[in-house]
Amino acid sequence: MILFFIKKVFFDAWDNLLTVVLFNIGFSIIIAGSSYIAFLFEPAGVGYFSTVILAVLIFNNYAAAVSGYMNELISNNRPEIKQFPEYIKKYWKSSAIISVISIFQIAAIIIGFPFYFSIGGLPGLIGLVTLFWISVLWWLAVQYFFPIATQLEPNIKKQFKKSFIILLDNTFFSIFLGIYTITVLGVSFFTALLIPGITVVLLAHQVALKLRLYKYDYLEANTEVNRKNIPWAELLYDEKEKIGTRTIKGMIFPWKE
Repeated sequence: MILFFIKKVFFDAWDNLLTVVLFNIGFSIIIAGSSYIAFLFEPAGVGYFSTVILAVLIFNNYAAAVSGYMNELISNNRPEIKQFPEYIKKYWKSSAIISVISIFQIAAIIIGFPFYFSIGGLPGLIGLVTLFWISVLWWLAVQYFFPIATQLEPNIKKQFKKSFIILLDNTFFSIFLGIYTITVLGVSFFTALLIPGITVVLLAHQVALKLRLYKYDYLEANTEVNRKNIPWAELLYDEKEKIGTRTIKGMIFPWKE
């Protein structure tokens, strides 16, 4: 299932490469623009922190809209760029909540780690370890937040609840998804975030949830089966057929196939 996940994300990104690059340019503009404005102010000053907070809000709202657009792509709905403002309007509440929590989390890390490190000893170690693992669990769970908001659940409270449920029920895959996310972002720095970029990360999160939902649909229809024996080959048959057999020549020169 993991190998097919990687394959599907790659081909979905390749088939929509221009859209991916366009959205990544948007992310780059937000990051570069907010960084430039922030450095115009005194570090740790009101203007600096105000810029950072505003940047987080804009970034997450944009990310939520891109995530919604990616969901339409993997659902074969052929969205148009002119529809993008609709996604911004549709998911702004979810992105605002995530922004507020992200700001508090970043603040907790910036303040908490130096504080517990300065305490030292066993209390300091316990504080550091606790803060670290809470941050890791949150980061792993939040990978599913936008996909759940776009594919499943309009209720924000339930979006958070289901994010942690899916994390706990798919721990190994969620850890793999986290490593995959870091790897994609790491590679993206060598291309100035243009390819594969943040957009492909959001695409991967959408694909991850979509494929996991096949499992839950199967379990709902077959309540007596062993949860550890999921027939992925059967469940993903249609998705594999949609991708088909690809060649390098066909990918680069599809009109010659």
